[in-house]
Amino acid sequence: GQHFLKTNTLVSLSEQNLVDCSDKNFGCSGGYPSNAFNYIEVNKGIDTEESYPYEAKDGTCRYNPENKGATDEGYMSIPKGDEGKLQSAVATKGPISVAIDASADSFRFYKQGVYSEKNCSTTKLDHAVLAVGYGTTKSGEDYWLIKNSWGKSWGMDGYMMMARNKNNMCGIATQATYPIV
Repeated sequence: GQHFLKTNTLVSLSEQNLVDCSDKNFGCSGGYPSNAFNYIEVNKGIDTEESYPYEAKDGTCRYNPENKGATDEGYMSIPKGDEGKLQSAVATKGPISVAIDASADSFRFYKQGVYSEKNCSTTKLDHAVLAVGYGTTKSGEDYWLIKNSWGKSWGMDGYMMMARNKNNMCGIATQATYPIV
């Protein structure tokens, strides 16, 4: 998102590059978007998805600077829990990396509609997704449009509408960051 806004070129970046190489994170066991942005800054780049495809398992780092798809100069954090600031960032900066609580079965088996889970934590965050948009349904429910990394068979072609302005649902605004490009 931010790379496209700067270069007007849409490049799919390698998640596997981060899984294998971002040593402050935990491979397939998870990690933090801020650590991923730090890795990209220190490493001076991240490979394209085409050159370093996703394998869904931990592997040896194979980063090749010749296949670099993007760089960053650090990251910005949205104030913790501030859905208004997150909404503004999505509108002006593009997709925002957010950490959420995705531990409920209702999340894993989500198919459609505005997701609201009363047992979601705003602090026990275990999954990173992208907040790519927001809106309000015809019935008046505010939602975030999030893109998951689990493929098109999950949710609504890989996306979810998560309740917005409902006490920071699943921690969506607890740890929101975006790269400075």
